[in-house]
Amino acid sequence: MLEEMRRNPSGDWTMDDIVRECRSRGINIAPPRGGGSHWKVWDGKVQNSLTIPARRPLKKVYVRLFVAFVDAMGAEP
Repeated sequence: MLEEMRRNPSGDWTMDDIVRECRSRGINIAPPRGGGSHWKVWDGKVQNSLTIPARRPLKKVYVRLFVAFVDAMGAEP
């Protein structure tokens, strides 16, 4: 799925797709807390975290940021 995101970041991607990809790669992801709308993606290997708003469909900038985050981690499925 990551390659599909890389080829077509403006596709009809949802947070379910991001969550599924994170879980398959062992990346931590947490839903919004306290009435917010942003999911948090992080891992101990990468010093930064990524926040993604849960709007549908996801904007292509967030899909690109997620792909770059996974690439920086080197997480394999």
